[in-house]
Amino acid sequence: MNISLSKSPISQGSGLTASLPDKPALVKKSVVFRGGVSNPLLAPRGVWIVGEKLIISDTGQNRVFVWTSIPTTEFAEPDLVLGQIEEEDTGRNAGKAVSANTLQYPSGIWSDGKKLIIADAWNHRVLVWHSFPTQNGQAADVVIGQTDFEQNLPNIKGIGSNPAANTLNWPYGVFSNGSHLWICDTGNRRVLFYENIPTENFTPADKLIGKPSFNERDYENHEPIWPYSVRISENGQMSIADTQFYRNLIWNDWKTAFTQPADIIIGQPDFDANGMNQFSLFPKQDSMSWTYDSFFYKKGIFVADTGNSRVLWFENIPTENAAHADNLLGHFDFNTGSENTQTKFGTESQLYWPFSLCVAENTLVLTDTGNHRVVIYDIL
Repeated sequence: MNISLSKSPISQGSGLTASLPDKPALVKKSVVFRGGVSNPLLAPRGVWIVGEKLIISDTGQNRVFVWTSIPTTEFAEPDLVLGQIEEEDTGRNAGKAVSANTLQYPSGIWSDGKKLIIADAWNHRVLVWHSFPTQNGQAADVVIGQTDFEQNLPNIKGIGSNPAANTLNWPYGVFSNGSHLWICDTGNRRVLFYENIPTENFTPADKLIGKPSFNERDYENHEPIWPYSVRISENGQMSIADTQFYRNLIWNDWKTAFTQPADIIIGQPDFDANGMNQFSLFPKQDSMSWTYDSFFYKKGIFVADTGNSRVLWFENIPTENAAHADNLLGHFDFNTGSENTQTKFGTESQLYWPFSLCVAENTLVLTDTGNHRVVIYDIL
């Protein structure tokens, strides 16, 4: 089946449905999901699906929810909450001192259904559960970026201190292929690489992307300036959402990222270009604003063009800088950048700051953060 999106605008209410007769729809249906009825989501900024599990970082309320079955209705009560003992609690670090059970502004998520990894951004650490949690508020097994679970200063010593191979500063994104681990150490303007998912606290990274050494913070324009998420495709390609320069960096082989700049830039014509929407008042088919995530799918890639409240679709991985997207989700054309266009509240076709994406088999899930919800798409 041809799974490509149409290059024509999306019709209202159709989700990601193609509108030309010779292009079959990519999406059969979509579900707007808002969390529990009495305790809905607030500014969710991380999402992951694995098997039947749906995992959401309810970032505005300092907790992560788990549903053991992907919801099919607008509201459904979670099966598990992490970061809080009771699912209705919302305080930073559960209103107490930081510990192995608490979260403060959780963001990126990765899981293979057995292990679970969460970027606990404002505690300047990444938490690892080597067995998937089964109880509310279950303590993590390993902490990365801090000497122990009771510490949470950036780079161990506080704001302004230099990084090291085992420290973190605002880590927002995590990704694993089941053996290796990548962490977007956003505040230190780098991506850390671990040969193996750590089993001990304060494990140092083995390599890094974006800096010549582990102790440097200054940056050059060809490096990831503000890396927010990292993804690796089944073919070994790497995508880093480089938020501050309004671009996504693509390496054709992730192993080359340690020693050379990206092969392709999405959103900018070259490494020195850094304008929001390429200094245009309105977005275009080849420009972006505050990109926060991406996800490989088939031969192409979805890119969360968050600042323009849209998701761009590239049917094939671009082979040149500033390539034109083939289609989009969130607006009816490529020149609209405002949130919830033509509506006061988002519909399934209207978005407000989509932050995080995940695709698994025939399901595409995104956090529609400004609308305090998740949208789940059934892809053909």
